[in-house]
Amino acid sequence: MTMAQIDRSSLWTLEAYAKQRKDFRAKVIAHKKNRSVALGGHVTLIFEDELTIRYQIQEMLRIEKTFEEAGIQDELDAYNPLIPDGSNLKATMMIEYDDPVVRKRELAKLKGIEDRVYVQVNGHAKVYAIADEDLDRENEEKTSSVHFLRFEFSPAAIAAFKGGAAVAMGIDHPAYAVRVDEVAPQVQTALARDFA
Repeated sequence: MTMAQIDRSSLWTLEAYAKQRKDFRAKVIAHKKNRSVALGGHVTLIFEDELTIRYQIQEMLRIEKTFEEAGIQDELDAYNPLIPDGSNLKATMMIEYDDPVVRKRELAKLKGIEDRVYVQVNGHAKVYAIADEDLDRENEEKTSSVHFLRFEFSPAAIAAFKGGAAVAMGIDHPAYAVRVDEVAPQVQTALARDFA
């Protein structure tokens, strides 16, 4: 079973969104609180779902002042794949260093980090991210500061996740090793809803 994709007819027009934006933004910010996991001091995973992606699409249309069918469809095509489809979790990984000099140096050390991010349900093997299926976000010098990750789970791991087994998340990259042994219960509850 796949999660509902966002279609053109369910989006607000630019005018309607302008009226709804403040309240909608507050709702999304509150929603994301239970969908974010900090891995160490510099990496955050924000787990996407229909609401967070709907917000992204509406914001992109607003910023780009897009109201033509083709442009709207382009945004839908770009963002719909980031909605979990029942057997997975999907996340945006942000690597953050305030100082641009430090950021450049650290991103050079962190090449390949996007493939070393994992989620582990207690009693099951680590599920490593499938990263950046839309495009390669790394070059010869460094990795990108933003990656899109998909975690595919077995039916048994999904059942354990939904059943409340402890869920750990981490990164086992030589330059950035971190593990959160147990995500907060409210985060686990929120993410469990992503499994159809």
